[in-house]
Amino acid sequence: MERHRIVQDVRVPVFIYGTAWKEGRTEELTRLAIDAGFLGIDTANQRRHYVEDAVGAAVASVLQEGGLRRADVFVQTKFTSVDGQDQRIPYDPAADEATQVRQSFEISLAHLRTGYVDSYVLHGPSSRRGVARSDWNVWRAMEELRREGKARLIGISNVSLDQLAAIHEDSEVKPAVVQNRCVASTGWDREVRAFCRANDIVYQGFSLLTANTRELRSPAVTRAAQRTGRTAAQVVFRFALQSGMIPLTGTSSPAHMREDLDCFGFDLDAAEVEAIDRVAGR
Repeated sequence: MERHRIVQDVRVPVFIYGTAWKEGRTEELTRLAIDAGFLGIDTANQRRHYVEDAVGAAVASVLQEGGLRRADVFVQTKFTSVDGQDQRIPYDPAADEATQVRQSFEISLAHLRTGYVDSYVLHGPSSRRGVARSDWNVWRAMEELRREGKARLIGISNVSLDQLAAIHEDSEVKPAVVQNRCVASTGWDREVRAFCRANDIVYQGFSLLTANTRELRSPAVTRAAQRTGRTAAQVVFRFALQSGMIPLTGTSSPAHMREDLDCFGFDLDAAEVEAIDRVAGR
């Protein structure tokens, strides 16, 4: 299996390391992930859950050593609205949405020590239903960053099918990335994934392990793990890859980083993929 996909002329790694909730270990763990072989790094300009400048420090240290070029590392960050921030808001909360996006983005570039990001993601719509005017204002500002070449791809996270369809329909620059929490109880976000597949959108799934602890112990996963001699986590990541997803892992264990990447070293058969796809009874 290829380790990259081409999306709107951008090489996107098919396995990404997520840096949420790492706090003081963010730089160390990001560096360990890159050393293990992860070339896609996900963060956000949201101090509540991320330390974006520590991600930038880790990437910069790797590039300074000369083993990788900037073009080799896929850096993805996010704009987070006021409601998703704590008191450490990285822009003027009283400004209009377009200004907030610009301010947040410029701070992200400084944090990440780069002149562009490979993917810039709206952390989520402002409500669970519909696309509000404020969301459209944010999206239009992100479209402008894409036109300027400062964000090579733009996308959205934590989005429902209806919201995604509406943004895709009425946007000038179509979303290239969707990042959602992926749980077996919704058929692994089947409807959103189908929309992404039909519209050339990369689907990134997070919480594949932590949101599916019961499913990791299911007979379908257990049998596949026994047949392949792999762990349940490796089986789920391999299932995600063979189902067309780009999985995220946020492990803090160097050993698990290497194990996660070893999911490129085996295949599930079609019956195993189908059984895991139906593991929640859907």
